[in-house]
Amino acid sequence: MTLTFEAKHMLGKFVLDAAFTSGRGVTALFGRSGSGKTSIIRIIAGLSRPEQGRVVFDGDILVDTKRGIYVPKHKRRFGYVFQEGRLFPHLTVLQNLNYGRWFTSKSRRSEDLSKIVELLGIGAILERHPGKLSGGEKQRVAIGRALLSSPRMLLMDEPLAALDDTRKIEILPYLEALRDEMKIPIIYVSHSVSEVARLADRVIVMSEGKVAMAGAAADVLSQTSISIATDRREAGSLVEGKVVNYDPKHKLTTIGFQTSKIYVSGTEVAVGKGVRVHILAKDVMLSTIRPEQLSALNILEGTVSAITADSGIVDVQVDCQGTIILARITELSCERLGLRPGMLVFAIMKTVALEPH
Repeated sequence: MTLTFEAKHMLGKFVLDAAFTSGRGVTALFGRSGSGKTSIIRIIAGLSRPEQGRVVFDGDILVDTKRGIYVPKHKRRFGYVFQEGRLFPHLTVLQNLNYGRWFTSKSRRSEDLSKIVELLGIGAILERHPGKLSGGEKQRVAIGRALLSSPRMLLMDEPLAALDDTRKIEILPYLEALRDEMKIPIIYVSHSVSEVARLADRVIVMSEGKVAMAGAAADVLSQTSISIATDRREAGSLVEGKVVNYDPKHKLTTIGFQTSKIYVSGTEVAVGKGVRVHILAKDVMLSTIRPEQLSALNILEGTVSAITADSGIVDVQVDCQGTIILARITELSCERLGLRPGMLVFAIMKTVALEPH
């Protein structure tokens, strides 16, 4: 199931001029507010008509301005989840869930209600009204309603933006389950590095209405370019590996990456499970000699592969036998260490957080 998107559109002084393709899994439209992410997803959904463009999904031409083709939104069979749940306040959770099914022919109803309820963990709130739900619960119900319309694709427009950190932590595991268990492609709009690092398979970086970068999540999110991150404090490395051991006594998970390994404290994850770890650049220190007598468990040997300076801050990429770690240090520290490409260094990770899929 491939989506091909091409569009040129003017909204006041803002000009959208973007083209990309996406396939199965989660494709994140990522970038700062006002970069064009929502404009794109609205065109895909059929909520906006581009001045020029072509949108094709799974071989079906949805938009082709040259040929005068424009399929209306209700015939595209895409599910849409907004920033706010937009549930009907006078209906119960169960009635809200069934709303999408009422407009889907029986021949197209492919998703079982009980399966969706279990997947999203909303079985205990089916008789409640939206006014009695938390923000995270409302979003889970909204996702369920979209899924029960039997969509060919799910479009999610910053679904966690209106939630506080506690509610985001609550709902992220359900989004991971949705990604892993449902077989429909997802377009996920976000400006949060941590969300994208955890959920996305492919990332389309938007900047001022144009595609600045596109590729696998691990490749894109590990770039040092400031335009990649909406907040420089979120910049870091996204590395993928597998759980090779769990120490129940110390509650430590060992994760293997290429020929390297790191230790992460916290929740037990099954051995052999594929995981992702987003290591913040600000949590990585560098040393030119092997550190000893440190509390930090994760110290990787590597060579400096790239150095990028900007406004007194230096991003240093360290190649640790195939695993790229990004460190963000001051320009003064870089000078004192005498860092240069090809130099042997040790990357010391102060904090490494693992969220199991």
